[in-house]
Amino acid sequence: MRQALFLAGQRLTNHNDVVGDSAHSCLDDLVSGQRFAADASLIEADANKQNSTPKEDWEPSAIDPDEAPRAVREYLEVLDDAAFGAATPVVPKFTSHSDPSSQWTAAHKGPAFFAYSTNYLIDTDHSVILDVEATRSIRQAEVGAVRTMLGRVKDGFGLHPERIIADTAYGSGPMLGWLVDRGIAPHIPVIDKAGRTDGTWTRADFEWDAKNDQYICPEGQDLKQFRRNYSGPDRASTGKGTARYRALKLICQSCPSKARCCPKADCRSITREEHEDARQVARDIAKTRQYDISMKLRKKVEMLFAHLKRILGLGRLRLRGPCGANDEFLLAATAQNLRKLAKVFGAPAASATAP
Repeated sequence: MRQALFLAGQRLTNHNDVVGDSAHSCLDDLVSGQRFAADASLIEADANKQNSTPKEDWEPSAIDPDEAPRAVREYLEVLDDAAFGAATPVVPKFTSHSDPSSQWTAAHKGPAFFAYSTNYLIDTDHSVILDVEATRSIRQAEVGAVRTMLGRVKDGFGLHPERIIADTAYGSGPMLGWLVDRGIAPHIPVIDKAGRTDGTWTRADFEWDAKNDQYICPEGQDLKQFRRNYSGPDRASTGKGTARYRALKLICQSCPSKARCCPKADCRSITREEHEDARQVARDIAKTRQYDISMKLRKKVEMLFAHLKRILGLGRLRLRGPCGANDEFLLAATAQNLRKLAKVFGAPAASATAP
């Protein structure tokens, strides 16, 4: 079915020689494979709160798979799946009896409901949907779905984008590091909580010296992670994926800018995340003109979700379970791609027949 998502136009028009012979060239014209955009949208599940159990009383081990309906059996099968059960250790506030894989969420800032997330990966040239993934409606699962879809598109179609465009939800350090390691430019706003509201210097005011593994403060003093050599290779490791760089207390106490740097601490310290290099790559990209263009292109995937709900009418799922949600999302995306093909290329001209 996933192949049908991208090749449905070719498969459904092979009966026509004119369109069938040019199907590959048409798809090549629609998809360049250079700029991808990703996003997720909530779709209400076929479940309700009246038929659910609070998290204090929910126990998956008490379910008998032999007597459970299909949607419940699928729930048991995906408990260790990164898109569902293993996405987070947090137990939902309520779990549906009819569709326990769905997520109880109030992400729309209104009344909470059970939902799945449909995740789109599109090529921004003509808004062609390249892949779809159904997940729980939580950020961790949606971010993981982008990795899954990028891998599937590369294996299935040989497409490896030069950049990927997404919103801040995808701007975590591990995600940015994953993209940079694979040579994909992250046109994504960075999740950065290093800002300060008291007017003192932030981490951005300190210069990073990668060669010497230290920060340089605006007064020219260094902040180092270690000021001695450890004999054991693991003694210096914090094991938390972050490193803390500190200035010398003696220097900070006599510094004329202490009131602007660390007025309530003896010395200034800065934490550096494990994927800070990738985060800096994303920050540098955000200063470019291409980034401004990418933020406008990101609206294309949002328009597809609006079309999905308002035109195709997929505001609530009719099938239950992860497989049911995935099937509905794939069929809807295939319909959107077919509409795109018909709009761009139109109907082939009828061949002239001899009288």
